[in-house]
Amino acid sequence: MSFYDFIFAGMSGMTATSVIQPIDTVKVRIQIVGEAGGKGHDKSPFVVARNLYAADGIRGFYKGLDSALFRQATYSTARLGLYKYLYNKRTEAAGKVKTWEKAMMSLFAGFVGSLVGNPADIVLVRFQSDSSLPLQQRRNYKHVFDAFVRIVREEGLWTLWRGSGPTIARAMAMNLGMLTTYDEVKERLNTLRGTKDTMSTQIISSFSAGIVCSFLSLPFDNAKTKIQKMAKNPEGKLPYNGLVDCMTKTVKREGLQGLWAGYPTFYVRVGIHSMITLLVQDYLQHHFNPNNKK
Repeated sequence: MSFYDFIFAGMSGMTATSVIQPIDTVKVRIQIVGEAGGKGHDKSPFVVARNLYAADGIRGFYKGLDSALFRQATYSTARLGLYKYLYNKRTEAAGKVKTWEKAMMSLFAGFVGSLVGNPADIVLVRFQSDSSLPLQQRRNYKHVFDAFVRIVREEGLWTLWRGSGPTIARAMAMNLGMLTTYDEVKERLNTLRGTKDTMSTQIISSFSAGIVCSFLSLPFDNAKTKIQKMAKNPEGKLPYNGLVDCMTKTVKREGLQGLWAGYPTFYVRVGIHSMITLLVQDYLQHHFNPNNKK
């Protein structure tokens, strides 16, 4: 197994996250606003960003950055690295990877990556949503490791995998739309142009991947955010019983479009993140992986 496939995957994900963290924070807040305010509440990213800045200042946009980077060090390392490893192995064996094979590889890698990354993901969501909760419900974690320790101590170990259903669904949809689309479009452009992975080909392919993966994954991301940040009500009950229950209640409360609440922000977030991740990964693979034949 190539060590470089996984190292470069994690590095590319962490690089992208460092750039888009403010957008991701606004995206999470939009989903929370939709949950609290229903159909009529203003979910404009500009309004949400202005309110966030007024409440927490510029630092509010970077809450949970350490957990976001930790998440990429686990989640992206697993899902991108495993896909790249499987893709390279299949290419070596068959000379070419079929579209359905890319899809199966990306789905499997997304499944594994989501299980590895869920603990850091739940910590990230809680950091980003904490200041939106009433004072008595805020958790006020000091940092990512404090969050891990307190979650296990106060809520039990398995809480770290709360929301793993929508997390798995989101990761599989994300990987399917992102990695399969990227490699498929890139291969077709290479054939059409008679070139090999030029910068324009990579940019067009990564842009296309961002469109597909953002549309497929947002409903699951929406449910994941709500499930992972939920706290028990005064009666000791949680607001959602799982993925289907959360989606059903979201549609009843916000309409079908509520599943895609904050789509423009999510698209910008996912599109930029996907482009940076894929471009950085390709650059590292082409220039620093000694296993690649020049």
